[in-house]
Amino acid sequence: MAMLWKFMRVAKYSKTALSPKVKVRGIPTHSRHSSSKSVPSDFAASAPCSNTVELLGKSYPQDDYSNVTEKILSKVGKNLHNRKHHPLWLIKEQVKEHFYKHYLGRRGTPLFSVYDGLSPVVTVQQNFDSLLIPQNHASRRKEDNYYLNRDHMLRAHTSAHQWDLIHSGLDAFLAVGDVYRRDTIDSTHYPVFHQMEGVRLFSCHELFSSIKDGEGLQLFEQGHRTAHKQECHTMEAVRLVEFNLKQVLTKLMTHIFGDGLQVRWVDCYFPFTHPSFEMEINFQGEWMEVLGCGVMEQQLVNSAGAQDKIGWAFGLGLERLAMILYDIPDIRLFWSEDERFLKQFIGPHIWQKIKFQPLSRYPPLINDISFWLPSETYSQNDFYDLVRTIGGDLIEKVVLLDEFAHPKTKKVSHCYRIVYRHPERTLTQDEVHRVHQAIEEAAVRELGVEGRF
Repeated sequence: MAMLWKFMRVAKYSKTALSPKVKVRGIPTHSRHSSSKSVPSDFAASAPCSNTVELLGKSYPQDDYSNVTEKILSKVGKNLHNRKHHPLWLIKEQVKEHFYKHYLGRRGTPLFSVYDGLSPVVTVQQNFDSLLIPQNHASRRKEDNYYLNRDHMLRAHTSAHQWDLIHSGLDAFLAVGDVYRRDTIDSTHYPVFHQMEGVRLFSCHELFSSIKDGEGLQLFEQGHRTAHKQECHTMEAVRLVEFNLKQVLTKLMTHIFGDGLQVRWVDCYFPFTHPSFEMEINFQGEWMEVLGCGVMEQQLVNSAGAQDKIGWAFGLGLERLAMILYDIPDIRLFWSEDERFLKQFIGPHIWQKIKFQPLSRYPPLINDISFWLPSETYSQNDFYDLVRTIGGDLIEKVVLLDEFAHPKTKKVSHCYRIVYRHPERTLTQDEVHRVHQAIEEAAVRELGVEGRF
């Protein structure tokens, strides 16, 4: 299920498009980020653009919506959630085992089926239309998503598979996979992360069978939409679905983090769930949001062929859970190939207590960059994408330090602070200077800014 759409930004389409034709499993080594001291050359070198991108064995024609970069495409197919003993795999397996053990069908078999190998390339119809997200909704904008073209994209959430799985006849399932969003740059945000989607549908009998005098209760009515329910649902049905959902997730979090866990629920809004909530847990005295959930929109359920059922859906971020559970301070570490990181998560069973031990305290190197914005619409996400493409995982954080409007010319200037720190080794000022200079040159060339370097 998607993260909160209300935080999606409205910005400008990135000009950072693919360079040559890309094959995910055959990208030249010079276009991948590595821990060597060479400077990435995604922007430094120019090459004729191809009209297609080849990804996971298929070709996609590019058009004016195409904005996915080689840096992002190099992550497709890594499937960290399926790499044994990886911390994301451990979290996935813990959730799976919990659902397999505690939710059984009439024959004693697991009620929930698990899908963790679905392609991250989806259609716009799957990612948005099937979920009833309006055509003019901010979450569809190119500034916040990675599009292959107008019809295909890298999924922004595992909710993109909800309709298809329900339409195939499933009533209870978990879908796990990598998702892609253009976002800010700091220790908790990365353009690729991993989600787990959960969906459960109930028939009238399943929902009311354990309720005293439940024979006379109904799932649907011709009522009015309120803050507490959809117009087609009875209040009794909504309350039971909501109670079941919160009970399932509270048990899951307690199972992962242990007894004594404090949980609270915050009302929120998702386009395709109503009512909807965020779950926050208290970790070391701080409340942290770990998932979003809600009662599924009946129009979505009906269109997928389950007209006589009502259901809930949730979406949780695997990185968020792993960072809390294992005390991992930087989201970039999940992509590390360093054995000192990976070996820490090898154990005799998936429930082994693990506390991440820092590899080393490598010092940060800080450089600022200032420029006048172009007269046309400017997007901070365009700049963040450019910085990521050039600097890769050398970039720990980018912060907008200052915004200045010239009193006479009315031109606007931005000053950003870029924090460079490699998670596995010490950087030199010389190599950081080369990367920073490449960012400056690319910002002028690709974004049309006027440098104040």
